[in-house]
Amino acid sequence: MQANRKTSWNVTDYVRIVPSAGLTNQDVDDVYQLVCRTDFSSPGFCLLNFLGDAWSEMLRQFMVSLKRRLQAVHQSRRRLDLVFLSAARFDQQTTTKLHRDGGPDECFLMLGYEPSEVRSEVILADYSRCARDMQITPSEFLEQHNPMFGPGAELLRPYATRVEGFSNDAAQVLLINNSVAALSEDRTTWQGLLHTATVHNPCDDKRRVVNSMMVASVLPGTAEPVSPVEQDKFITTTIVRRRGYDRQHLTDDQ
Repeated sequence: MQANRKTSWNVTDYVRIVPSAGLTNQDVDDVYQLVCRTDFSSPGFCLLNFLGDAWSEMLRQFMVSLKRRLQAVHQSRRRLDLVFLSAARFDQQTTTKLHRDGGPDECFLMLGYEPSEVRSEVILADYSRCARDMQITPSEFLEQHNPMFGPGAELLRPYATRVEGFSNDAAQVLLINNSVAALSEDRTTWQGLLHTATVHNPCDDKRRVVNSMMVASVLPGTAEPVSPVEQDKFITTTIVRRRGYDRQHLTDDQ
């Protein structure tokens, strides 16, 4: 899918730098505003580039820490909580269509990409804004025009942004609003995007490791499905899931 440059976000709208000293509280607040949007004045995503090297375990530690800091912002702004719904590592080398990753009405993805010889690109489509313009809800858009199963991708072409600055040469973190909530009159509900990855040179002998987390907005007091022990294991594990429905011949890295 090609993005329509006339309606795409500029790279400066969504790319942020992680200094060697880490993100300040103001930086974290900025990331929250970019990703956890409740209208269409923000992109709904953010790409974080590291000034220094970020090896695998450091990258995952950063992601877990960032979730906790975003959680504090969310608690202050919405009087709600954030919880991990999942945390896993994948060798993702399959080109996908525009899709949503499931999950509750309000959630976002935090994807930590490790350096790789496998080249890829990511396109994000603002299906929530498209639904608003069509005077339907995001859920109704997916029911009627899901680009996974029909020609909905053409409807989304004017709402698509190719993520500039996305690179296989260095570690990066991409946060994507994955919500399906309807736009509320009081502008409090998160507005989500669909995403697609195109993998240019897949190879079974190489790895394209994606450290994947789903984070949901929940009522205070909701138990976190991914326990602190499991979060620690996510940070330190060497396991990478490789076997999938289209890669049945592969075994997971241990």
